[in-house]
Amino acid sequence: MHIKPYIHEVKYYECDRMGITHHSNYIRFMEEARVDWMDQMGFGFDRMEAEGVVSPVVSVDCVYKKTTTFKDKIEITVEVAKTSPLKIVFAYTMRIGNDIVCTAQSTHCFMENGRPVSLAKRFPELFSRIQGM
Repeated sequence: MHIKPYIHEVKYYECDRMGITHHSNYIRFMEEARVDWMDQMGFGFDRMEAEGVVSPVVSVDCVYKKTTTFKDKIEITVEVAKTSPLKIVFAYTMRIGNDIVCTAQSTHCFMENGRPVSLAKRFPELFSRIQGM
């Protein structure tokens, strides 16, 4: 399955007084791209949550390489860096043209009713698709 990159256009309010995209917004961009990625997989977070499973963020790591500014279009590719039945690590590469502006990772677990749940058992079709990536 081919997943298309997510495009985020930097908004004016996402920039600081220097006109540079504030670093905290990249975490939001990652979430937007991750939600889009899941939708493209045919199994959005909304469906997962409607079925009682949530996927909280366990950790985030960002490496900022170049600044971005208002109206820049950031292309974000999402890949699965690592997976297990209980966790998934997403890797993000954010670019403007050929320039990498940020690389990042986020780690998520899966929970149902406040307890860890195996994605492989709860949503085997999704887990299989993820493993195939």
